[in-house]
Amino acid sequence: GAEILRLWVGMVDYAEDQRIGKTILQTTVDGYRKLRNTLRYLLGGLAGFEEAERLPLEKMPPLERYILHRMWELDAQVRSAYESYDFRAVWRAVSEFAASDLSALYFDIRRDSLYCDSPLSDKRRACRTVMDLAFERLTAWLSPITPFTTEEAWTTRFPDAGSNCLRVIPETPAEWRDDAEAARWARIADVTGAVTLALEEQRREKLIGSALDANVVVQTKDADAFDGLDAAEVFRTSQATVIEHGAEATAVVVEPLSIPKCARSWRRVPDVGSDPRYPDLSARDAAVVAEIDAGR
Repeated sequence: GAEILRLWVGMVDYAEDQRIGKTILQTTVDGYRKLRNTLRYLLGGLAGFEEAERLPLEKMPPLERYILHRMWELDAQVRSAYESYDFRAVWRAVSEFAASDLSALYFDIRRDSLYCDSPLSDKRRACRTVMDLAFERLTAWLSPITPFTTEEAWTTRFPDAGSNCLRVIPETPAEWRDDAEAARWARIADVTGAVTLALEEQRREKLIGSALDANVVVQTKDADAFDGLDAAEVFRTSQATVIEHGAEATAVVVEPLSIPKCARSWRRVPDVGSDPRYPDLSARDAAVVAEIDAGR
């Protein structure tokens, strides 16, 4: 309660008369809850992270490069807002990044890799590296605004590192700037929006239970934006194909899948059961489980 009131007070525009009520406070509560959930997810996903696992920038996949670009962009906004004592601008920018770029996009896409890929895979290492960098910055950016929450998050992960309130905002490398990736993901967002609407319609009609029960075929003028990407991963489906199409509107066909579901990743892929040692798993998941079993 004290943290929420502190957050609301920090958002006050002192040049104007202020109103307070249940609706206004509820908006603050909802924003605070989303931030806290983001920090909790980062803490869980970073358990056991060590420096040897860190992946260098030149090996980062496109999605990670985009999130690093967003943090580079956001860092400048946060510093500028603090210099002018515009705490509302800090909260608005950082909370939107946490809810949209991290939770709704990055965590959702990378959840499969984080949970199911081999700990040695570059994709999972890239994911945990970016999560570590995001945690480092979120706790510093918001320390003056939500000091109790960021202190709790920081000391939970680093109990011997001293108080979060004594930290300064870490420098963000200029090399993180990637305007090309930002432009690419803006185009992808338009296509993903059309796919999401098509999937929701199929769910309402009870033709699929979740996006992982579907194969989507997308025709779009922005097909080249998906070069080098796994479209199924981006759409959060089990299978996907993106085809170049000259029309302005994106066309989406959703095909329910009846092939077996992997018991570990829940993805419906043709190679489920291909490893006789693990008849309920896809080839990827069977290989990872075999690696884990061998390590034991």
